[in-house]
Amino acid sequence: MELEVKILDISIDNIRRIMNENGAVLVKNEMQENYIHDFPDRRLLDKKGYARIRVVKDQETGEETVFMTTKKLLSREVYKKMEEYETVIENKDAGLGIFRSLGLELIENIRKSRESYQYKNTLVEIDVNDKSFVPFPYLEVESPSEEELEEVVKLLGYTMEDTSSLSIHEILKERGLSAETPEG
Repeated sequence: MELEVKILDISIDNIRRIMNENGAVLVKNEMQENYIHDFPDRRLLDKKGYARIRVVKDQETGEETVFMTTKKLLSREVYKKMEEYETVIENKDAGLGIFRSLGLELIENIRKSRESYQYKNTLVEIDVNDKSFVPFPYLEVESPSEEELEEVVKLLGYTMEDTSSLSIHEILKERGLSAETPEG
C-alpha cells in the first residue's frame, strides 16, 4: 500500500534544488506513455480503480520497460491510499492484447515526463504531462509512512494543507479543465 499526495503548480527548479541539497538521489528520469483501461460498464473507474499498461523510456539509457498494473483506491482522507499490483511484461502489444481478451477497453492514453527522487523511503516525483492534458507541473509524493510523507512535504517548503489527495482528473474538473478543454 502506498500513501500519496499531490502538490500542484510547482517550481521544478526549486524542487530539484531542495532534493539535491538534501541528498536525495535521482532514481528515474523517464518518458511515460500510459494506456488506461476499464470494462465497458466502467466498473473499475466507478470504484476508483483502473488497469494500466505503462511504457517507460529511460531518458539516460534509452531503455524501455513495460508494466502491467491495476490500482484501486482504498481510502482518501488526508492521503490517497491505493492498493496496487504491478509486474513487468515483455511488450506493450502483449499487455494490450491481454486486456482486450479480458474485455477491457482503452479509456485514454496519457504521455508525461517523470523525474523521481528518492529521499529516505519516499519518492518525490515531478510530473510534466502533455499540456493539452494537464497544463501545469505537479509533484506526487509517495511514502510507506505518514510521518515520513509529512516530513518530506515540509522539507519541500509546503504544508499538508498545500497537498491534495484528489486524482489528476478530479483536480482538472475542480479547476474547470479537461483533456478536451485544457483552457477551461
